[in-house]
Amino acid sequence: MSTRLLLPILVAAVFGTWPAAPPDPLFKGPVAVAGGQISGVPGDDPAITAFTGIPFAAPPIGPLRWRAPRPVIPWTGVRTADHLSPSCIQTIVSGKQPWTYEFMAHGEISEDCLYANVWTPAKAASERRPVFVYIYGGANVEGSTAVPLYDGEGLARKGLVVVTFNYRVGVLGFFTHPALREEAEYHASGNYGLLDQIAAVRWVHDNIAAFGGDPARVTIAGQSAGASAVHNLTASPLAAGLFQRAIAESGSSLASAGRGGRTMAEQERDGVQLAEAKGAASLAALRAMPWQEVVAPVAAAANGAGRGQALRYGVVVDGYALPAPVQEIIAAGRQNDVATLTGSNADENGAVPHPTVTAEAFKEEARRRFGDRADEFLALYPAATDEQARASANDSARDLARTSTYLWALKRAETAKTKVFTYFFTHPLPGPGLETFGAFHTSEVPYV
Repeated sequence: MSTRLLLPILVAAVFGTWPAAPPDPLFKGPVAVAGGQISGVPGDDPAITAFTGIPFAAPPIGPLRWRAPRPVIPWTGVRTADHLSPSCIQTIVSGKQPWTYEFMAHGEISEDCLYANVWTPAKAASERRPVFVYIYGGANVEGSTAVPLYDGEGLARKGLVVVTFNYRVGVLGFFTHPALREEAEYHASGNYGLLDQIAAVRWVHDNIAAFGGDPARVTIAGQSAGASAVHNLTASPLAAGLFQRAIAESGSSLASAGRGGRTMAEQERDGVQLAEAKGAASLAALRAMPWQEVVAPVAAAANGAGRGQALRYGVVVDGYALPAPVQEIIAAGRQNDVATLTGSNADENGAVPHPTVTAEAFKEEARRRFGDRADEFLALYPAATDEQARASANDSARDLARTSTYLWALKRAETAKTKVFTYFFTHPLPGPGLETFGAFHTSEVPYV
């Protein structure tokens, strides 16, 4: 034996040590999923295998723009799943406090964006580990799996199979138009981003066993718009049986959970206005336009969303993916009844009162919101001075978040058979601005 090979053995014999080999990543061979075979790569922690950029639907481009997601286009050979896909079309903005770089989307954007990512600690498909599927927030106009906070390796180290995925946002994700309703075999318009979410969770249900995950132990989770997505999936008959638990962070209330706020007729009227503003006489013409032209802002007419405001689109009750407002579905006991964890942060509205709040404006808003009970509200949250009004604005926002979550849970308990758990997150994120921002909106996500 050569000295080069013998020396490590002698050292190990004398000192009782041996250089530890890194753990084997999942499966020496490829993993079979819908569409073909893929291979992953070791994570920063070599005990975790990462599969990034896995297609879960066909690219929604050209004639598939504003259509429900279609099945994956098969590929030949083994696809290397070693990099994140482009984000769906959106405006990439620079982070500003409290939402710094780690909270924002980065990199390339494209209409070809329907890809998922999986991080797994499993070494064999037979392990059947619990699965955690996280849905990003961003008001349905931004967000991406490229947000650094959504890297799944940390949770995978705790034993979970972690999944993230992209879904369409903005006008490309939620555009509505009567012609879209007429052409769709399911006779509905809009909610393409929601349909992407359903398709992704179905992909998880059908494929996660190949990564050592248990399709009978899937938790869906999300924050802000992602929390609303969780509620929508809980309410959608298209998602029945695809998950067993749900977590909604900063998005549960009787007033807002999945309601959308606008009718299909109102949103389709704006869709007609957008097509006219773009000079498109048909859906084919709209689909032929470059996305840059489609997403360019258009101001609404006085009878639309409001003079001077840009047309916006979001989740709407379509009679298909969302048959009725979420709260109505829960009240009727028609939801996908799964154990749920939900809550909010102490400083969703900021730890320091906003300096532009005035006593008069606060009182006017109270009268608008509470009508003949405004005096009762102002007795609890006084506004004798601007300084007092600013403190009351923060106090009332914090109390609204806590009580609305609690009331939502009580209302759910009237028809649900599974448990609901609530939390209240109070830990300020350390760093510059701690006193100003406190436990701000999204600050719990790094801890998740």
